[in-house]
Amino acid sequence: MELIRNIYCVGRNYGLHAAELGNDIPDEPMIFTKPTHALTPIHGQTITLPGDKGEVHFETELVVHIGHNYEAGMSIDSLIDTMALGIDFTLRDVQSVIKKKGQPWLPAKGFLNSAALTVFRPFKGYEEVRQTEFSLRINGTEAQRGNVNDMIFNLQVIVDYIAVNYGLGKGDIIYTGTPAGVGAVSSGDKFELLWGSEAMGEFTIGLT
Repeated sequence: MELIRNIYCVGRNYGLHAAELGNDIPDEPMIFTKPTHALTPIHGQTITLPGDKGEVHFETELVVHIGHNYEAGMSIDSLIDTMALGIDFTLRDVQSVIKKKGQPWLPAKGFLNSAALTVFRPFKGYEEVRQTEFSLRINGTEAQRGNVNDMIFNLQVIVDYIAVNYGLGKGDIIYTGTPAGVGAVSSGDKFELLWGSEAMGEFTIGLT
């Protein structure tokens, strides 16, 4: 796996996903982080998730890897070197409680194995990436499909925003948001991630 330093995530970056959860469309990128200990490479294994804290939801996302230290004015084509697909697993019931209390999202988003990630592949430029859709199949049935064209905040806006507000450098990755179609996982579910028609990785869900 690529060197990974910080894990940034973008919340509510697809309008239909925000709507399905009853959330408002944000005025600026909603950024949160996950610990690097949350990462789990996807290689056909069983990924174990907490089964005793309410529903665990899947959120399929394009993930980009930053190949150079950010400098003002850099384009994403010169900054991003590789890309992958990932699942931002979320303890949805936990998240609902802490949102009402105004508490940080870490308990709902940062638990072990909550950042599943396929192998990285070369990032061949934004214009090429926007021509391909990514998708998730669960037990052979499509559950989610997305395209970067549908993002509320595009990749350049996201990169610039993170860099200015939090810093961005070589080895950082960004989970760029999930399209509509999120839902709860069940033990034994088989997940398959695809870039266009190309298989990027698969795994099975295990709940403790």
